[in-house]
Amino acid sequence: MTATVEASRDATRRTPAKPAQRRPGTARRHLTPWMMLTPGIVLFTLFMAAPILYTFGLSFQGEFVQGLGLGSGARTREFVAFDNYAAALSDPEFLASVGRVLLYGLILVPTMLGLALLFALLLDARRTGAKGFSRVSIFLPYAVPAVISSLLWGFLYLPAVSPFYWIFERLGWDVPSMLSPGLVVFAIANIGLWGGVGFNMIVMYTSLKAVPSEIYEAARIDGASEVQIAWRIKVPIIMPALVMTALFSMIATLQVFAEPTTLRPLTNSLSTSWSPLMLVYRDAFIRDDIYSAAATSVVIALATFAISFIFLRVVQRRAFGQED
Repeated sequence: MTATVEASRDATRRTPAKPAQRRPGTARRHLTPWMMLTPGIVLFTLFMAAPILYTFGLSFQGEFVQGLGLGSGARTREFVAFDNYAAALSDPEFLASVGRVLLYGLILVPTMLGLALLFALLLDARRTGAKGFSRVSIFLPYAVPAVISSLLWGFLYLPAVSPFYWIFERLGWDVPSMLSPGLVVFAIANIGLWGGVGFNMIVMYTSLKAVPSEIYEAARIDGASEVQIAWRIKVPIIMPALVMTALFSMIATLQVFAEPTTLRPLTNSLSTSWSPLMLVYRDAFIRDDIYSAAATSVVIALATFAISFIFLRVVQRRAFGQED
C-alpha cells in the first residue's frame, strides 16, 4: 500500500503542470476601462494639453523684422529665452493689475464666503421657513451669465439711468458714482458677490444636510444653543467644503475678466489692463503680441497654482486632519 502511494506521488511530480488558461473575455475586461477613457483623453489632449504646451512654447519666442528701407521686412520668429518673462514681471501695468486684483479679492472672497456660510446655516436651522423659496432665490443669480449681470449692474451704477440715484437725488443726497475711480473696484466686487454667493451657499448647505441629525439632537440635550451648535459643530464639520469654496473663489478672483471688460465702455475708470487677463487679451488681440501675452498667461497660471498649493498646505491640517 505504501509503495503504491509513493509511486503515485512520483508520477504526480513527473507530470508537468498545465499552464493556467486565460478565461475568455479577460483581455476585453482589461481594455474596457481604457476604451471608455479614450474620448476623454483625446479631448483633454487636443483642447487642454496641446494649447498649454503651445502657449508655453510661444512664451520663449519673439517676432523680429529683418531688413531696412522703405519696404516692410520679412518677419522671423526667434528664440528669446526668458526675455518675455522678464518683460512681463517688470511691466508696471502688469504689476498694477495684480495689485488691483488682490484688492478685489480681499473685498470679495471673505464677504462672499461669509454670506454664503450665513445663508447655509440659516437654511439649515430648524425654525427657518420657506426654505425652498429662499434657497432658489439665493442661488438664482448664479444662473445669470457674468456678462448679463455686469450689464444689469452697470446700468444701475450709471447716475443718468439708475433708479437708485434718482431716489438719492430726490432725497438730497450727494452720492458719488460707483463707477468713479475710487469705487469701481467695489462695483466690480459687488457683481461677483451677487453671482457667487448662491453657488457657495449650495455647496455648504449640501454638506450640512449630509450631517446626521442625531449629532445636533445630542448637543441640544446637553443644553447647547442654536448658535453654539452652528459655531462649534456645523462649521467644523463642513470645513472641507469651506476650504473647497475658498479655493475656487480665489482662483476665480485671479481670473476676473468678464465684469471689468463689460463695464469698461460705461466708464473711463477701467483701463484695458485693469486685470491681468485683460492685459493678456489686449496684448494678444489688440497689439498682436502673442508672445508677450503667452508669457504673461504662463505667469498667471503658475501664480494661481502656487497660491492654491500654499493655501491647501496651510489649511490641510485643520480642514482634513492631515499632518504637514
